[in-house]
Amino acid sequence: MTPNTRYQRQVLLATSLSYVVVILDTSIVNVAVESISRTFGSGISGLQWVINAYTLTFASLLLTGGLLGDRFGAKKIYAVGLGLFALASALCGLATDLPELVGARVLQGLGAALLVPCSLMLINSAYPQTHQRASAIGVWAGCGGIAMAAGPLVGGVLIELFGWRSIFLINVPIALVGVWLTSRIPSSAPLAPKRHLDVTGQVAAIIALATSVAVLIEGAKLGWNSEWVYAGVFVACIAWCVFFVNESRHKDPMLPLQYFRNPVFSGATLLSLVSALVFYGLFFLLSVYFQTERGWSPLDTGLAFLPLTAMVTLGSFTCGRLTRAYGARAVLCAGFGLYTLGFIGLFALATDAPYWRIALCYPAVGFGAGIITPAATSVLMSVVDRAKAGVAAGTLNASRQSGSAFGVAIFGALLTSIHPLGEAIDVAVSVAIGLSLLAMLMAALVLKAPAAHPVQS
Repeated sequence: MTPNTRYQRQVLLATSLSYVVVILDTSIVNVAVESISRTFGSGISGLQWVINAYTLTFASLLLTGGLLGDRFGAKKIYAVGLGLFALASALCGLATDLPELVGARVLQGLGAALLVPCSLMLINSAYPQTHQRASAIGVWAGCGGIAMAAGPLVGGVLIELFGWRSIFLINVPIALVGVWLTSRIPSSAPLAPKRHLDVTGQVAAIIALATSVAVLIEGAKLGWNSEWVYAGVFVACIAWCVFFVNESRHKDPMLPLQYFRNPVFSGATLLSLVSALVFYGLFFLLSVYFQTERGWSPLDTGLAFLPLTAMVTLGSFTCGRLTRAYGARAVLCAGFGLYTLGFIGLFALATDAPYWRIALCYPAVGFGAGIITPAATSVLMSVVDRAKAGVAAGTLNASRQSGSAFGVAIFGALLTSIHPLGEAIDVAVSVAIGLSLLAMLMAALVLKAPAAHPVQS
């Protein structure tokens, strides 16, 4: 695709650049876990918070970020989000203790939640023709796929040369270039200036997600019978109840629950959550395993992940052709089937098998992950009309980020709670296989529902 105006080129360059740094920060930190642990003397739970502080904030605020873009203008909110991301990245790189780093990661997540939905709005506005818009979004998503694939290797090289702080500080000049590019884009009028913020729903969502993940992370360290764990479960249950009651009654809810009456919409959302949960959960487990048990450097760990992440990128770029040939339902079933085959091979981790035996499992897992996300997106978008596309895309992205946070929390809890390590790995891999098989069955059964039935308002 060749953009036909300077305006389109500027929009695509600015949004793609920002999406690269956002996606990098979902994978690059994994190879820094051992270095951060040595600097601050933190255990598994501390490392989980460094990763999940970002993904939790990102997930819980994505829908509100899109609403703010509708209300105040996509360019304005996008620029604020990108500037906030740059500031937070600098604070991450300068953090003097673990709480400071976790707090800065929260701020990073807030910036990402503002800029990602608004970047799609800017592309949607710049490319009014359907085929051009589809190509532009493909470039934008492809840049994210490349960033995800390159993250562990780039992180390993930066840490090897400059230390773990460099993986955050490198974001600052890139984000500032994005701010400068955005300043050259003409402003557009807000799409829905009278939309009201769902404050109660947003606060309840943050509390519900944060306490749910906190229980999983801290429960393994404090003990599952701890009074703090019981208190966390109680708060999480109350927050989830408040959230669902509010969303069912609010005039302009953050997450319209009636969308989930459509089985295809619900199925695609849940499949995305499960895929992110098992993929990023095992990604975290492998990062800890390679660096703490095998004593590999961040660079060695990044290189070890290359066959996995490269296949994610290949799957992302191949999925469109496969979907057209076989249908999204078949592609999703195949994706979770590949997950299952690949995860079965990861039982070799518990036996200290040579790396090549572990790497043999990577192509199946990586290619499966690469085709699941775009196929699920295609299925979900097929049952919503254009006016609801923003909320639908935000819901899908929020489910993926939530799945990532829960995956890191669950698999980290297994590492902390079960000893020896080999037994913990076997349990974690078994959980991943079980969830993948259930997801494959769901894709086969639920997605048989007629896609022609649109989401009802």
